[in-house]
Amino acid sequence: MSLNERISKIIEYSRLTPSEFADEIDVQRSSISHITSGRNKPSLEFIIKIKSRFPELLWDWLVTGEGEMLKSQLPESEINEVHTEEEQIKTTPLPDLFTMMNDEDEFGSDETEGEPSISSSGESFIPAHDKGPEKISDSQRLENSGDPILGQLFGNQQSKIKRIVLFYENGKFESFEP
Repeated sequence: MSLNERISKIIEYSRLTPSEFADEIDVQRSSISHITSGRNKPSLEFIIKIKSRFPELLWDWLVTGEGEMLKSQLPESEINEVHTEEEQIKTTPLPDLFTMMNDEDEFGSDETEGEPSISSSGESFIPAHDKGPEKISDSQRLENSGDPILGQLFGNQQSKIKRIVLFYENGKFESFEP
């Protein structure tokens, strides 16, 4: 059974018209028509809205079509397993940066042991040339650095090079300003 057919079955189970079902799960009415006709596939957000409104539906059936449609159709032992898994998911807190920082003895201990790691931000650092408090406007020409290679490349052209950017295959780049 395809996902579109399962959604049609849920609409039948709800005993609502397609437009009432759309209003119930807070989606556009046209999206119900497009999904049930097979024109579009439902998004994850759409499926989550259905599951939120109809918690008695089983995720496995809704997503993959495997197993029973409703929790009430499961044997008693499997219902307890489903509730236990859902409770574990809800009650297991994930650590965040701030809780990790409260325990300062352990925070950063992995980073100080062994060799320090070097991280790359993707852009090479090139120090700026400091020529004092000189103000540069947009219309001001760049100085001629007298680089013979650049002179050979571009000859007697009126245009001056403003910036050279080299892009590497690994996604990094370097920027040079003459």
